[in-house]
Amino acid sequence: MLYSYSWIQEYIKGTLPKPDKLADLLNMHAFEVEEIRKRGKDTLLDIAVLPNRAHDCLSHVGMAREIAAIAKLKLIALKTKTLKAQKGRLASLKVQIQTPDVPRYTALVVEDVTIKKSPKWLADKLTALGLNSINNVVDLTNFIMLELGQPLHAFDYDQIKGNKMTIREARAGEKLETLDNKTLSLPKDVLIIEDAERLIDLAGIKGGKVSAISVSTQNIVLQAASFNAETLYRAKSQLNYTTQAADLYSHGLDPNLTSLALERAAALLSELGINGKITQLLDIYPKRIQPMRIILRMPFLESMLGIPIPQKEVKQVLENLGCKVIIKPRGLEVSVPTRRIDLTIEEDLVEEVGRMHGYERIPLAFPVASLIPPPRNNELLWQERIRDTFKGLGFKEAYNYSFVGEKDLSQFAYSKADQAKLIELENPISEDFSYLRDSLIEGLLKNARDNQKSEKVIRIFEIGKVFRQKFQETNVLGALVHDGNFYEIKGICDFLLNSLGITEVWYDEYQQTPEKGRPVLWNQEKSAELKVGSQEIGFLGEISSAVCANLKIAKPVVALQLDIKKLIMLGTEERSYEKPSKFPSATRDIAVVVPLATKVAEVMNIMENAGGQLVVDIDIFDIYEGEQIAKEKKNLAFHIIYQADNRTLTNKEVDSLHEKIVKAVQENPEWEVRT
Repeated sequence: MLYSYSWIQEYIKGTLPKPDKLADLLNMHAFEVEEIRKRGKDTLLDIAVLPNRAHDCLSHVGMAREIAAIAKLKLIALKTKTLKAQKGRLASLKVQIQTPDVPRYTALVVEDVTIKKSPKWLADKLTALGLNSINNVVDLTNFIMLELGQPLHAFDYDQIKGNKMTIREARAGEKLETLDNKTLSLPKDVLIIEDAERLIDLAGIKGGKVSAISVSTQNIVLQAASFNAETLYRAKSQLNYTTQAADLYSHGLDPNLTSLALERAAALLSELGINGKITQLLDIYPKRIQPMRIILRMPFLESMLGIPIPQKEVKQVLENLGCKVIIKPRGLEVSVPTRRIDLTIEEDLVEEVGRMHGYERIPLAFPVASLIPPPRNNELLWQERIRDTFKGLGFKEAYNYSFVGEKDLSQFAYSKADQAKLIELENPISEDFSYLRDSLIEGLLKNARDNQKSEKVIRIFEIGKVFRQKFQETNVLGALVHDGNFYEIKGICDFLLNSLGITEVWYDEYQQTPEKGRPVLWNQEKSAELKVGSQEIGFLGEISSAVCANLKIAKPVVALQLDIKKLIMLGTEERSYEKPSKFPSATRDIAVVVPLATKVAEVMNIMENAGGQLVVDIDIFDIYEGEQIAKEKKNLAFHIIYQADNRTLTNKEVDSLHEKIVKAVQENPEWEVRT
């Protein structure tokens, strides 16, 4: 906002600091001065008033008050006139308020005014700050707005039909022609003033043309009102139309300022040649705003600022800002003027004392504090290890919402029983977030669906919470491979578990616990539970082709889900090292025809037990079902690796041991070893 240096000087005893020095003081203690420029004999300062101070500093008196407090100067009291109504000839004006958005409404009815050009001093002040001089009455309202920050509006009393004014919320589509000859179509709920027949004012923003002051005006209504800041802000935004008055109102104004503005106006009536006689006073003030009282404790102030400030100085600073201060045993009782709506708590007062004392006077000091390392969070550390493992395998991490929606229920084949087990939200933000998820797999499948056209390889994982009945939260790991197979996801799982130091893992027939998952999501013939001993730690397998079809995923998808808590419990940071044998190994292959239901692990267990310690590894390298194999049968082909730690095995030893394994496998009548 632009401020006149000479105008501010009129409110201060003594001489103001030079404009440059004044700008430095404001920059250090209050607001940034963006520009200083000469205008004739005067100097204009463009001061960026902060939003929290707009209600008391967007005026020349407000800025003078702030400067006086900073520079320790005294203010000159404004010339005002006590308001007193005289007997007149005009009928009483009736004002009705039909909205809670008018905290206070004050006005004067003035008879027999004289409308003419303003005195030169007034016209010059307005012109210097970018306002046109219109006539003495309109200029009076603009002068007080710039002086006190309280917008005023003048109506031609004789143009108010029925001697009645009603303030209400507009109905959508109502129209008003404003003083600047614009016809506005009003949105619903903006504040308007109407007389007995028509709209006459866009309250707080712009007057209506029908009630404008003209050279023939003889009687006026001089209004100083307080309007709700949010309502005015919303109105000017909806209309895309604003004025200086609307900007002031939308920042919030002190309702107690309206009476001072009218007292100031009354004192200027004769000085501006308006003259006239005040015949009616209106003041509708349903809920009077009282000064706030705050206790400021000196030890608290010192702890916040880091330095002691004498109580006498603190009291003087606050009184210079317009507060009333009483010394009490527990501290200073500060009565805050109602214009300072930004001062509501003890910390606000500390800030005022600090900036007035001068932050530059507070010595620089490093904070003193004990640096205590946080306790080790094992869960986070293990999760990071899991993340590193998956990233090393070429996976990307996903972060999905913890919800499933109504559409997901059909896509992922939720039965009514499955749906009943989900935890439903009372107030979801949309139907896509109706339930808390009970698995990570659904979210990962949607990721695969959405990215299958743009990504050749989709390998993603997620660590997150799932939610089950009785509000049980479980942290789990989910991973997915698009266009993968069961053995690929099994190999990934083996690698992960090995990196975590989890051994003795075995794969059991897939029988997922009903409360922990939905079997319909998986291909039952290509799925398995992961167990350590008798404890289930998760499951993996191929996603059901029906679910993939629902999601329009053409290629096979495999996935796993593991319980993070169990992984952490079973994992170990200790690693044992076995020196590799310096003697060569020998490899023999074996092919076994078994029934389709036979698991690979069953065959491998028989071979390991028969081979003993000299069998160091068994790998399956082929599974075949087809024309050369009997129906309901499959062929399993294995590499068996033989090695000793203390010698080189002879061919005879290897052949003898291999024959022993063949005999052990053939003991099962349904298994046949192929040569």
